[in-house]
Amino acid sequence: MRDFRELKVWEKAHRLTLEVYQVTISFPREEQYGLMSQLRRCSSSIPANIAEGCGRGSEAEFAHFLQIALGSASELDYHLLLAYDLQYLKETEYKRLAMEISEIKRMLAGFLQKLRADG
Repeated sequence: MRDFRELKVWEKAHRLTLEVYQVTISFPREEQYGLMSQLRRCSSSIPANIAEGCGRGSEAEFAHFLQIALGSASELDYHLLLAYDLQYLKETEYKRLAMEISEIKRMLAGFLQKLRADG
């Protein structure tokens, strides 16, 4: 069993989630249960799945949860693009968050590749 707090990818995903919560505060009220909620759910799903995978008993189970986290990162990538296209996010916010997601996705993919090579 691993301590998820020691993983750089978890730390980056957690910080990204905090940033997503911050930028969505200014979303229109009618998006509270729509896009705002979706963005917050898929962003928090990334570090949550990393943490859950760390608590599992095998490398295969851990890899499964990393794969789910990677899917949530892709979902977040799209929802941020949608928020930007709807003009809920400034270009600078969107670009910064998109870069962070790309880095997290690369880290998750690399971690998965290593787990599968070791397994």
